[in-house]
Amino acid sequence: MWSQRRVVDYGLAKRSAVRSLKAGRASRGDLCDAQPYLLRAARVFGESTERLCPVCEKENVTNVTYVYGDSLGRHAGQAKVTSELVEMAHDYDEFRVYVVEVCQGCSWNHLTVSFVLGNGPPDLVGQP
Repeated sequence: MWSQRRVVDYGLAKRSAVRSLKAGRASRGDLCDAQPYLLRAARVFGESTERLCPVCEKENVTNVTYVYGDSLGRHAGQAKVTSELVEMAHDYDEFRVYVVEVCQGCSWNHLTVSFVLGNGPPDLVGQP
């Protein structure tokens, strides 16, 4: 996306959580604890993926995208589909996007990536 910046990938944390489960240091209940609202958001706003759930390995995970930011007003905290983000990036100042993968079968959920969008000022790396 044209204004995407400050990307944080949570892949290492995800791998660590799955490894802990497989090693017996975490229980399935610890990792498969999606709240009803998140499961409903996955059904309504979720975008299917081709990635199998790392816990149950029976269903593909669904990505749910949330947006947060002071400039968003009533849209802050809402789930959005990816296609809406392009228009929002043009219409709003800086806001943060969080993508959560959810298994609707076993309730696994994990934050996969976050990033900033918007037409606000660009990051000034190295500027005083």
